Amino acid sequence: MKIVIADKSHSIYAETICNTIADAAQVRGTGIAKRKPEYIVTKMENGNAVIALEGDKFAGFCYIEAWSHGKFVANSGLIVHPDFRNLGLAKKIKKVIFEHSRTKYPNSKIFGITTGLAVMKMNSELGYKPVTFSELTDDQSFWKGCQTCKNFDVLTRTEQKMCLCTGMLYDPNKAEDSKPKEHNYDNKAWTRLKNLKQSLFLKKDKKDEPSN
Repeated sequence: MKIVIADKSHSIYAETICNTIADAAQVRGTGIAKRKPEYIVTKMENGNAVIALEGDKFAGFCYIEAWSHGKFVANSGLIVHPDFRNLGLAKKIKKVIFEHSRTKYPNSKIFGITTGLAVMKMNSELGYKPVTFSELTDDQSFWKGCQTCKNFDVLTRTEQKMCLCTGMLYDPNKAEDSKPKEHNYDNKAWTRLKNLKQSLFLKKDKKDEPSN
């Protein structure tokens, strides 16, 4: 298995990558920004993506997006092909794209929003901290990407202040050192946070329902 910085030669995998992302979004029932093959190819040509390959077979992918004129960057579209899941590959890809982001955008804050417990854990190990949405980019192009998520109405009615996703941020100016550290985290605490946010919004939805 090799994980490398993608380039134009990897464009042959663009359609497979898009289909894998779309399939994962359908299974999870949560929003993963849909992308066209042309967009993925552009990321490869600009050196803003990493790809995992087992020989010539596609195994995983992730790309970098820059927002607010490079003040913020996000590691987006993290995906692992079903044939290579449950092998720890996502964590390896996440680490490579994170290190590549820090090298290419050394002064940028790296952020993400997610409902996935596994992603929260990976981000924590890399030095991300949970933050409010107000600390993330205000670039509306980023938030428009949430329109494909079934929870987009939650984001809209809270005026983009919160949603079921948790915002996480790595600030290079506040990092204790340049190397990611192992963090001790409480699985129950992460799960409670996720369940609490879900229950709050479910109660809000029920309250807004018209009475008979």
